[in-house]
Amino acid sequence: MYILLSITVMALVTYLIRVLPLTLFRKKVQSCYIRSFLYYVPYAVLGGMTFPHILYSTENTLYAAIGTGVALILGYFERGLTTVALISVLAVYLCHILL
Repeated sequence: MYILLSITVMALVTYLIRVLPLTLFRKKVQSCYIRSFLYYVPYAVLGGMTFPHILYSTENTLYAAIGTGVALILGYFERGLTTVALISVLAVYLCHILL
């Protein structure tokens, strides 16, 4: 009974999150502030979910910080996502071997 109730509650919460914006915002949002806020929310949420795991993904936080720094520098210079990911992982691996 508990499992069925849990699944039902999770389904309702998921459904409400997806349906509420459709019902609340029938017209195009005119406010520049709200539109820019809604534009950046996915990036902020993704960063907030990802960044803590980056720092604790290796056995040494310094290596993770170096990999993050490499990724930020490559991202700043507009390298592709695959390039950034591979070179950052390579940097962490080299730190692990050399240090």
